[in-house]
Amino acid sequence: MNVGFIGLGIMGAPMAGHLIKGGHKLFLHTRRKVPADLVAAGGTECKSGAEVAKNADVIITMVPDTPNVELVLFGKGGVAEGLSKGKTVVDMSSISPIETKRFAEKIKAQGCEYVDAPVSGGEVGAKAASLTIMVGASQAAFDKVKPLFELMGKNITLVGGNGDGQTCKVANQIIVALTIEAVAEALLFATKAGADPAKVRQALLGGFAGSRILEVHGERMIKRTFDPGFRIELHQKDLSLALMGARALGVSLPNTASAQQLFNACVAQGGAKWDHSAMVRALELMAKHEVGKK
Repeated sequence: MNVGFIGLGIMGAPMAGHLIKGGHKLFLHTRRKVPADLVAAGGTECKSGAEVAKNADVIITMVPDTPNVELVLFGKGGVAEGLSKGKTVVDMSSISPIETKRFAEKIKAQGCEYVDAPVSGGEVGAKAASLTIMVGASQAAFDKVKPLFELMGKNITLVGGNGDGQTCKVANQIIVALTIEAVAEALLFATKAGADPAKVRQALLGGFAGSRILEVHGERMIKRTFDPGFRIELHQKDLSLALMGARALGVSLPNTASAQQLFNACVAQGGAKWDHSAMVRALELMAKHEVGKK
């Protein structure tokens, strides 16, 4: 099918590449220049979101935050200007569930379908086409776009209606942040006590404490490889959504708030663009000790 893809950053570019390899015709737009390799593979560069929407049957957005999605969809030259009845808008960004429902209403008022489909798996998952995709949509809209999702991810779940995909992603980010914090505390404790953190990590991977975050981000903490990945500033945004939602629902999320404070401490040290595994640096500052040092 003809597919539009808006937002070709660390995640979006490889995702769009998989769709081209899958045989779809891609119409591409991004804030900067469209990557040359996507054009060479057969993608068509467009000057605006409206131009993308005019040419595509399904329009995918993959941008950083809620205001970015709103601008891409409803700003001057945005997707809404190029829509016609029967098209489908798919937002794969991680944004506010509440605003997602509002965006969906506006798109549906134009006779189109709206799908929220945030992802988990980071740059590694985007490149490997192994993303987890959490979907909020009607069954009919989900069935239409699922073949596209299958080119970009492995674990694809229709969670519920519009907004439910984003709610699921917020829940995911709570778990990821708290698990990063747990791994960071454990490895810092172990290395300060004199144990080899690499061997501690290896032992823990074989037990009940084993996790993908211990495997991938534990290694990052030990090797000090904090290039993103997934930037701290983006995870901050996701936890802000969680904490705002919790306040509205009357729910207490104390450990989510603590994780956010650790991210805040990293940003204060110039780490907004560090990988989120660098949360360990905030704990290291308090301990005056780095994971991996004796």
